[in-house]
Amino acid sequence: MDSKITPVRGKVTRRHRRMRRYRYVGLSRRVWQRRGVFLLGAVIIGLAAVGFAKIADQSQSAYAHLLKNWPWLPFIITPLGFAVLAHVTARWFPAAAGSGIPQVIAARRSKNSAFRQRLLGAKTMVAKIVMTSLALVVGGSVGREGPTVQIGASVMYAVAGSAGIGRHNGLVLAGSAAGIAAAFNAPIAGILFAIEEVAKSYTGRINELVIASVAIAGGVSWLLLGNYAYFGEVSASMTSATDWVAIPVCAIIGGILGGIFSRALVVLTRRPPAMIAKLRRTPALFAAVCGLIVAVMSVSTGGYASGNGYAETHAGLVTGVHIPVWYGPFKLVSTLLSSASGIPGGLFSPSLAVGAGLGSMVTPLFTFIEPRALMLLMTVGYFAAVVQSPLTAVVIVMEMTSDRNMVIPLMATALLGAGISRLIQREPLYHALSRGFLPTAAEMKSG
Repeated sequence: MDSKITPVRGKVTRRHRRMRRYRYVGLSRRVWQRRGVFLLGAVIIGLAAVGFAKIADQSQSAYAHLLKNWPWLPFIITPLGFAVLAHVTARWFPAAAGSGIPQVIAARRSKNSAFRQRLLGAKTMVAKIVMTSLALVVGGSVGREGPTVQIGASVMYAVAGSAGIGRHNGLVLAGSAAGIAAAFNAPIAGILFAIEEVAKSYTGRINELVIASVAIAGGVSWLLLGNYAYFGEVSASMTSATDWVAIPVCAIIGGILGGIFSRALVVLTRRPPAMIAKLRRTPALFAAVCGLIVAVMSVSTGGYASGNGYAETHAGLVTGVHIPVWYGPFKLVSTLLSSASGIPGGLFSPSLAVGAGLGSMVTPLFTFIEPRALMLLMTVGYFAAVVQSPLTAVVIVMEMTSDRNMVIPLMATALLGAGISRLIQREPLYHALSRGFLPTAAEMKSG
């Protein structure tokens, strides 16, 4: 009998020990020290994001002032500014080039501490803020949101190092999520972006299945029962079944153009044709050529082709102002050239602006649909096609506009747009670009 009871007593003892450990772990000084450092990092990210936003706004206003008073000046400062920024970046701060999100992805893939330090160190973070702001001053079509993701990851990486916390990957992911949330004032989008884009894996397929099932079931319910509200009536922007014609149209246009943008950027950056590859061997010269084209487009459009595009997107989506018909295509090209030139700067805001512009461009073809609804659909369709993260695209647009009346149409458009884009550019944009920041064989050995 005793031999039968002994194992049971052993189990009870182990269970009690586990319960005692879990009961008192919350009172551990080391645990609370780590939590305090982590919270401090999150506060710093928020402050950095706010400060960066103000600097970026001032930088964009400076370019607008220059363009208004000296319309010819962009022909000088934009190509020259692109050349200087590209040279300085390539020579001293290579990890500060472009958006910043590919660098975070590359950092999470590597276990080499020196390599991670180069991508997420304080020197890179400061260079990112300064040079992205200067890119806006000289008329680049860039945004601050992608760079804020890298800044957030850098802050958390520094926090992890100073506090002796070993889980760098988790903190880098948390920092990137905090960065996107602070940049857009969209907390849910920050969480989803970290899961769907930065930590993309097999879960990406599950996300697509979830979006598809929700979009299809919700669409069927809407068509059969009407746009009823579960707890009360809510005003909707799409009022009839014929409005749903806009979903495949926006998904196809946004998906194709977003896919072309992604593929073109990957080709120009990673696998350029021979003539462009030869030009790219001198980063300053290639950047100057890109800057000159952007300057011509900026001057010819009165500055519309430069900057992050926030004002134009806000005017179209919130106040319903008609955006010029040429705005979407011009903004797409200027954003492509700014990103390919090698200067620091993000894609988020300019991509949302391109989507809004494309939506405004097709409004004359769909006079029976509310223009703002059409612009919302095209914005989410194009943006989802560029980043191939449909769930993030939907939530970002919803949180930015505080509009939850078009959840089902937005999800359907984002899913279709991302699927079409994937036929053109198989690998998601940021993951394809991250390959350019992966460590060399020598660096991997040294790690």
